[in-house]
Amino acid sequence: MTATLKDTTAIVGIGQTPFARQLDPPEKTLACQAILAALDDAGIAPSEVDAFASYTMEETDEVEVAKAVGAGDVTFFSRVGYGGGGSCATVAHLAAAITTGQATVGVAWRSRKRGSGPRPWRDTRAQLPTPAQWTRPYGLLRPVDEIAMLARRYMHEYGATRDHFFNVALACRNRAAQNPAAIMHGRPLTREAYMSARWISEPLCLFDNCLETDGALACVVVAAERARDLRQRPVYVHSAAQGLPSQHHGMVNYWTDDPLAGPSWTAARQLWKAADFGPSDVHVAQIYDAFTTLIPLSLEGYGFCGRGEGAAFTEDGALELGGRLPLNTGGGGLSEAYVHGFNLINEGVRQLRGTSTAQVPGAATCLVTAGEGVPTSALLLRS
Repeated sequence: MTATLKDTTAIVGIGQTPFARQLDPPEKTLACQAILAALDDAGIAPSEVDAFASYTMEETDEVEVAKAVGAGDVTFFSRVGYGGGGSCATVAHLAAAITTGQATVGVAWRSRKRGSGPRPWRDTRAQLPTPAQWTRPYGLLRPVDEIAMLARRYMHEYGATRDHFFNVALACRNRAAQNPAAIMHGRPLTREAYMSARWISEPLCLFDNCLETDGALACVVVAAERARDLRQRPVYVHSAAQGLPSQHHGMVNYWTDDPLAGPSWTAARQLWKAADFGPSDVHVAQIYDAFTTLIPLSLEGYGFCGRGEGAAFTEDGALELGGRLPLNTGGGGLSEAYVHGFNLINEGVRQLRGTSTAQVPGAATCLVTAGEGVPTSALLLRS
């Protein structure tokens, strides 16, 4: 019998700092604040933590964090690459370590001062990674420039329009309006404002882009048996997957036969193969939204609609509360905060606890995805 991670572990604690364009504490302090809040939420002492997982882009490290929060002996630690593509994989790594007996209490975290920090592409002293040597010297300097290429192709091939991208931005902004912790709380978005906004990289305007945020988040993972006796209602890790498709090339996906079939397609096959339910059984989704274009591409990749149908899927309020697939109910990266997607994990947990500020009635299953366009990961959570 093949061993799986199905429901063997659960997320039992979540924590976060405030979000803002600029926060004073350093990233290490923010990380520790989020981790301690998550442990307190779970009712677990820091000395019980014996596993850590984060991103390769994380500036804080498990050695300093473990000392600062008062962790015990650490028997597992890992880091996941590709920025926002790594968010869900941090939880998956902890789930695997706990299921195989390498650890008992795991913490995943992300701390970032992007709002007040420098832009990575401005450092002209750093040698470009190999993929970027084929794009950045020719004008695709920022992630938004690369995704704009995919957006234009998607519009050309399947008839997507800016109205479809606006549907995504509006749904996220509407959920932020219900979330006092969201940066865009109290700042409604209209179609007129969207259509008249300045270009960032045509056809993507200001509101097609995620926020630039300082902040930190964390979650705590333990075995399912222990989770039942803790402070919070367990949220089980039902399935987890990572995806790196053949001949993948960064966000532009130049070298594949089909640039619009990104890493989500690869991750999705693995995710659903290990699950007891399918896309039609997902009650709420937290889909990585660094750019609005990623939503219709992900809807297709994860099987909520057919190829080329992701744009049309957003119509008629489908992504709003009460729609076909309520989306990014905390506001997402577009309107709550952009911390490489970790806020989507915590919001998925809140939905299945029944404590979201934009609660989907009876939500018992949630898809959480990491960044589409880069090697990615995903989680299926259930209550």
